[in-house]
Amino acid sequence: QVQLVESGGGLVQAGGSLRLSCAASGNIFSVNNMGWYRQAPGRQRELVATITSGGSTNYADSVKGRFGISRDNAKNTMYLQMNSLKPEDTAVYYCNVAGVLWGQGTQVTVSS
Repeated sequence: QVQLVESGGGLVQAGGSLRLSCAASGNIFSVNNMGWYRQAPGRQRELVATITSGGSTNYADSVKGRFGISRDNAKNTMYLQMNSLKPEDTAVYYCNVAGVLWGQGTQVTVSS
């Protein structure tokens, strides 16, 4: 059974940066679209960014110009580079593969 494991979350001051990683236990990245989502307390899970198997990317308006999604198929790992972080970016961040497989989430907290 393929599993996804996120890492890289933590506490950072506003304006800082974090890099999230999502590692898969199996070779599934190269043929699937992937994405990062986030869920803040009391709010629904929302899309942050997606990347297709061909490398095309898409971002939520709230993170455009600040976040960058990438993938390394050889390492079965996806990344989310988050710059210029804001307190409203505070949430649990989840990676997703093919719309059906989820990681356990990693907490990102941005202090003002």
